Amino acid sequence: MIDVSEGVPFRTQNLQEGNRYIKRGQTLFPCPSSVNISNFFDLAPDEEVFTGLCKPMGRIILEHDFSLVTKSGHGVRPAEAEAMRLISRYTSVPVPKVYHTNFSSEYDGFIEMSLVQGSSLEGAWDTMDEKSKESICRQTWDLISEIRSVPSQYEGIFQCAADGSPSKDPLLEDLQSPPRPLKSDSDLRARIYERYLHCGGSRYEHELPNMLPKSDRAVFTHGDIAPRNIMIDENGNITGIIDWEYAQIMRPAFWGDWSIWMERSVPERWDLSGINASRKVLF
Repeated sequence: MIDVSEGVPFRTQNLQEGNRYIKRGQTLFPCPSSVNISNFFDLAPDEEVFTGLCKPMGRIILEHDFSLVTKSGHGVRPAEAEAMRLISRYTSVPVPKVYHTNFSSEYDGFIEMSLVQGSSLEGAWDTMDEKSKESICRQTWDLISEIRSVPSQYEGIFQCAADGSPSKDPLLEDLQSPPRPLKSDSDLRARIYERYLHCGGSRYEHELPNMLPKSDRAVFTHGDIAPRNIMIDENGNITGIIDWEYAQIMRPAFWGDWSIWMERSVPERWDLSGINASRKVLF
């Protein structure tokens, strides 16, 4: 057993993002720097090493024993686990492997998955040269293309989460209950317009229907492609895409704008003025 200082109760508020701990029973201790992947097996049977990765809005993400990741809490849905399973089944996109799930309700769950090796692109981006940045963006577009190739599992539905449940995008929240399925691009644009008016939008009241992008097809999408969700190795190669909670079937527009470099390398451009006008009112 490793000699560590006096611990604190194992509670979410006692976990700090980026810090590594030893959990013994229900007590947390700071993890000595001498403990690493090569010697953590020397810990006592009742001791576990984990790192607090993130605590976003009622959820907690932990790395366990240098090999597993768990995501739990409010907002962890079955759709996220299903998204990773679908990506693994139909593509070569590197994603966490789902080992175990448990959901006490539609919006409160637990996912145990493999750890994706590498470091976040978010922390490395500013140190990269132009050639490396362009390479990362082209790799990302290649992966997006693969993700879009995943076949829809729900015939007759134009937009939904990976498991067929309603999209989590606030832009598409239905004013009726239960939510109506979005069966076509017309349904989708009507929903956005309905939300826009409901939330007090007036500037584009007459123009918005024609400003919204149109598409006769829907594809699988990650929903939150951003540097924080892209893992890379020391050579600038993408090792994995993480955080699939917003994955869904949707029109093939890239709604994010995380970097001018993605714009430079984008294979297909979309006019998103209507989408952006709606979001300004809703958020």
